[in-house]
Amino acid sequence: MNKFILSISFIIYSISVISQTNNELVNTKPISTIDSANIIVAKDGTGDFYTVQAAINAIPDYRKKRTIVFIKNGTYNEKLILPASKISVTMIGESVEKTIIAYGDWAQKKSILGDELGTSGSATFYGSGKDFFAHNITFQNTAGPVGQAVAAHVSADRCVFNNCRFLGYQDTLYTYAENSRQYYKNCYIEGTTDFIFGWSTAVFDACTIHCLKDSYITAASTAENTKYGYLFYKCKITADSSVQKMYLGRPWRIYAKTVFRECELGAFIHPQGWHNWNKPEAEKAAFYAEYQNTGAGAEISKRVVWSKQLTSEQAKEWTVEKVLAGEDGWNPALNPNPAP
Repeated sequence: MNKFILSISFIIYSISVISQTNNELVNTKPISTIDSANIIVAKDGTGDFYTVQAAINAIPDYRKKRTIVFIKNGTYNEKLILPASKISVTMIGESVEKTIIAYGDWAQKKSILGDELGTSGSATFYGSGKDFFAHNITFQNTAGPVGQAVAAHVSADRCVFNNCRFLGYQDTLYTYAENSRQYYKNCYIEGTTDFIFGWSTAVFDACTIHCLKDSYITAASTAENTKYGYLFYKCKITADSSVQKMYLGRPWRIYAKTVFRECELGAFIHPQGWHNWNKPEAEKAAFYAEYQNTGAGAEISKRVVWSKQLTSEQAKEWTVEKVLAGEDGWNPALNPNPAP
């Protein structure tokens, strides 16, 4: 590998930190600046590697320092795997619109052995390495509306996606692992059915969630003893003009936990808000709640009676800080996987 360093000087992002007053988020000055990359990926041959996967493979397993991979603009047609042994990896795209990792597998597609790939096998990107950070990257499944077709299958703990896009149809973003905490800041996620789903604890902070047809946004599968599931905080929920009845969520497993807090909900949100997926037992076991949402879709008079509106005391427990803290007190707003 040609060992040269691309000097770049730009700010990863201006991220919000948690204020101790009223559990609100306040903007502060940028807290992380990248001055150089360890590895450069470029389709035109001007980097160290032509493919992102080759760059990932070159990173030593369990490296003790953070590894920064800069990806130049281009569409990288790869089924990309970041294994659990590649920890503390940062991937930075040149621009979110033009740095695209794309592939077109889907659940019913047959493998070379003749069996179906399945939902998990359909993903474009697999992110398993702890303390992963992505900025300015589009993750896309190009299979189209053919059933389950995952753009990103994320199981890493303490991972951050900032200013990224996730494009697909059914099952776009799979928050896979039960013990994974995931933070999505200023991201764009689109899809049709259950397009944000899985076991993980995940916060979507100031994201745009775009619905492509009448269906369900979330399908959380929170484990019974997991305290938090999904928190959508100050997100904007948008939709194509054809969408008229979109549910906020339905329980993949009966203990699903999902909260929409201070989000903007369009008129296309189904008046009932939530669906039990024909699982009556989920009406007692699931925790589906809202708090101070706005917009035509935030009207609560016809919500299903088993959903909740958070009290002010309950809202103190559903903040970005508390949802992600875990036993180690992780707070990505204060320490968002910094460069070495």
